[in-house]
Amino acid sequence: QRRAPSQQAQQLRDSIVHMMLTCAACGKDGNGLKTCAGCKSVKYCSADCQNEHRPRHKKECKQRAAAIHREALFKQPPPREECPICCLPLPFKNKEAKFQACCGKLLCAGCICAVHARERSLCPFCRAPETGPSGFLKRLLKRVEADDPIAMFNLGNTTLHGMMSVPKDAKKAAGLFLRSGDLGYAPAYLNLANCYGTSEGVEKDIKKEIHYTELACIGGDIIARIKLGEDAWNIGKKQNAIKHFMIGARMGHDNSLSALKVIFSHDDLPKSDFEMVLRAHKEASDEMKSEQRTAAASNTIYL
Repeated sequence: QRRAPSQQAQQLRDSIVHMMLTCAACGKDGNGLKTCAGCKSVKYCSADCQNEHRPRHKKECKQRAAAIHREALFKQPPPREECPICCLPLPFKNKEAKFQACCGKLLCAGCICAVHARERSLCPFCRAPETGPSGFLKRLLKRVEADDPIAMFNLGNTTLHGMMSVPKDAKKAAGLFLRSGDLGYAPAYLNLANCYGTSEGVEKDIKKEIHYTELACIGGDIIARIKLGEDAWNIGKKQNAIKHFMIGARMGHDNSLSALKVIFSHDDLPKSDFEMVLRAHKEASDEMKSEQRTAAASNTIYL
């Protein structure tokens, strides 16, 4: 039988519910209250109330916002996106997948090679005729106009390096990466972070580099996570580094597992945790394998 909550617990719940349904400054309740963008734990009926309450709320807001950010940073990300043809998780390496500008799909190299070995001239997914670089760029621009985040990411890379007859424009590329990331494509945030780190198209800003790397990590980008893990290890935050590598290894990332092997050899990781992550890595890695992908690894002519 379910036990009734204690009087103290019930009072705490009532207090939390009341806080979320009333203005933290004036106590007004009703619809239309806006949540604090930092801590997400209090609400206000107007900007004036928020400004009036800020001196009392500032310290708690920063602490709560930091806790929320930390929780998101070390949360196991959702399963990787699947190839729409074979329905297996997409591989980590960029060269093992390709964006199809005709249909906006990201396909694994295994499926592309398997289809193109029989019929080279059609898209493996939508069956649209393949085109040269100029045709690909035209389709890419149409996808960008439709707010396709992966198309924006690809156009950003093209613009950053001046490929396919597109003029090199690092500032425009940074803008495309930002828009792509805001639309939900996490790798674009990492590219933007790299722009801030190397001052390509934007002024060098280490804080923004870290910020966008963390956003990419929270969005599920494994390269961003490994970068944060390495940076944490280098400044002595071993436990944070281990958490990042553990998450990456559980996703099937080989370099994350390699890092944990080194850490385990120095007795910085319990044997039970290492054995657990070995099993998780094997399961995730096996899910990404197929005969077609193995064959494609040694035959990139059809990509």
